[in-house]
This record gives sequence, structure tokens and C-alpha cells, in this order.
Amino acid sequence: MIEIIDISKDKPYQIFKNYYDLAVMAKQQSIEAISISSFNSNSNEVESRFVNMKYIIDNEWTFFSNYESQKAEDFNSHNQISSLFYWRKLNLQIRLKSKIYKSSKTFSDNHFKKRSLAKNALAISSSQSKLTASYNDVKDSYNKTLSEINYQAERPNYWGGFTFIPYYFEFWEGHENRLNKRHVFEQQGGEWVERLLQP
Repeated sequence: MIEIIDISKDKPYQIFKNYYDLAVMAKQQSIEAISISSFNSNSNEVESRFVNMKYIIDNEWTFFSNYESQKAEDFNSHNQISSLFYWRKLNLQIRLKSKIYKSSKTFSDNHFKKRSLAKNALAISSSQSKLTASYNDVKDSYNKTLSEINYQAERPNYWGGFTFIPYYFEFWEGHENRLNKRHVFEQQGGEWVERLLQP
């Protein structure tokens, strides 16, 4: 689930919230899973991966990750991302384009304190995206950290939130015979421009 707090009253956000509520009622699994695509200007490559969206607060969308991971390197080299939800129960895709940045330290600290010890042990023990000699080494490091961690543990500097503010929404509804509906909102000059695209 995504924690949605005082979501923006702007039309694309309200449409998103309506679809989200419908997906919840339809018991959509992994409703918080969002694909994040990034570009690394150093390697000249595009990468995609799924992450768990944790918060939408007003117009800010936040997930959490390792700040030394491949995705973090991508964001540092090129701060524009594309994101995609797919909710099969509704046959719905939601596409977003955004600029991404690190969340505040206070926000990341507060979220870290709310997490389980098991999740925080992994955040501390994992050097995400780095090479490892074996999976057993990963498990040993995790189990050692888990045996030592307590609820007073501080968030490591290399782990925290990433926040983005979309400037583009596309709501794609799948219909029979591929007569799909594509409803787009794009910010231009501080205003949302609304239009429909051909299937």
C-alpha cells in the first residue's frame, strides 16, 4: 500500500487517487510496485527496475533505496526519470515523467524509525548493486546485522528516500480490440495541459 497524505487537488492527482481507490477495492496485488527508468549520462545507458512507492504527500512521491546503488548513480548523473504503474485488475497503466532528488534527512530518519528491524538490518548490511563472492556472504552479513541491531539504530548515511514531482501523467486504460484510452496531463508554464492521444 502507498501512504497518501493530503494529495494535491490538481486534476491528474485526483484522477490517480480515484484509480488507486478502485485498485484497492479490486484487491490489486503489489499496488505500490512502480517501475523506475533512468539514464546514466556517464555510461550512456538506460536502466529500469521496480521499487515500492511508500508515500505520496501533496505532489511529492517518495521511495527509499541505497544512495550508493546503481539507480542512485543514474539519478546523480541525470535527474530525469520515467515511471510506470501497471494495475492488472483495472487493465490500467499510469505513466509519469519527473525530476528526482534526495529526500530530506529528517524525512528519511523518520521513515527508518518506523520500519521493522528485519528491513533495517538489510538496509544497513547490503552494499546494493555491488559485486559479492556468494549469496551466502550476503545472508551471513544480513544475519550478523540482524542479531546486533535494535530500535535505537540510526539510519546509515548511505540509505534514504528519493522524491520526485511529476510534470507528466498518462492514464492508459486497456479496452477490447485495443481501443485503448490515453488521457494525458502535462505541465506547461505552471499549468496542467490536458489532452487525449490515439491508442
